Amino acid sequence: MVNLSQGMMCGRNLPLSIVSSVIFNTAIAGLLTVISPWDDFWHNFVYSQCIGLSIFAINIFFMSRMQPGPRRLAVFSVTLPVSVAVGLSLAFYVSGTGSWSDAHVYQPILIGLFFGGFGSITYFLSERIRVLDAEVKQRRLNEVEREKREVEAHLRLLQAQIEPHFLFNTLANVSSLIEVDAAQARRLLDRLNDWLRVALARTRSEHATLGDELVMLENYLKILTIRFCARLRWRIEADEETRQLPFPPMLLQPLVENAIRHGIEPKLGGGRMDIVATIANGKLRLQVTDDGVGFRDTAPGGAGLDNVRARLKALFGAAGRLELLSNAAGGVSAVLELPR
Repeated sequence: MVNLSQGMMCGRNLPLSIVSSVIFNTAIAGLLTVISPWDDFWHNFVYSQCIGLSIFAINIFFMSRMQPGPRRLAVFSVTLPVSVAVGLSLAFYVSGTGSWSDAHVYQPILIGLFFGGFGSITYFLSERIRVLDAEVKQRRLNEVEREKREVEAHLRLLQAQIEPHFLFNTLANVSSLIEVDAAQARRLLDRLNDWLRVALARTRSEHATLGDELVMLENYLKILTIRFCARLRWRIEADEETRQLPFPPMLLQPLVENAIRHGIEPKLGGGRMDIVATIANGKLRLQVTDDGVGFRDTAPGGAGLDNVRARLKALFGAAGRLELLSNAAGGVSAVLELPR
């Protein structure tokens, strides 16, 4: 006589639950009138509402205070017949017809137990579905959080693989310059100090930008300029809007290192490198172009580019792209595209 699958949720929306119960009880009264034409609708309506709302009120009171489980089902097996009895007594009083001594009193009792049991089964099944759905969602959240932690740990490992390589090379250069050119070694250490200051500040920041990365690259290239002198020429081009875009740390430097190591350094007389950042088709596009020796027999690669590709996949999936192109005039262009 009450839609328990909705009624038990009264704590969430009591008025709506009551209205739903009244509608459900009215539908039962209509059904009983159709199958029992000797009873008028008003009689069935009063009995249906009294018994149904009693089931609603009594069972809501008890069930809302208990956790799902065998104990709750045991209590419900008692409160259901009790609420039917209370509702039937109320129907006798309101309608002025019928009594417990009536020979056919068993009929409304059975009807109340049937629809009450039907509603309770519906409720407990829907409740179980809600519990299972919540558990599945929680497991998914836990899985996503675990994968996020794994990706972050992987990214930290990849970044850690880049920085020591650069530091060791720079310190080796300082060591070689100390005896032959102490002033140059001092300038190199000053540039390294500037680079470390920016790098440490960036790794502690939660909002790294492309501008931060380019500032690091400028210091990095100034360090290399001390080593290569006139053999290395470079240019960085990026407007202010582009510099404000979020950008993962140490994602661009491996491309620059690759261009210098495989392109400019082997070339007699050195060469030039251009780093250009633009926004095209809703994506951030970075191009590192050198006029060095080019691909030679095989495309330049190694741990640096593998590192970049691994981080792109971890951070952006298929939306991140790295492509190496051979320039018609010589050298290589590394094109990096990231979603904005």
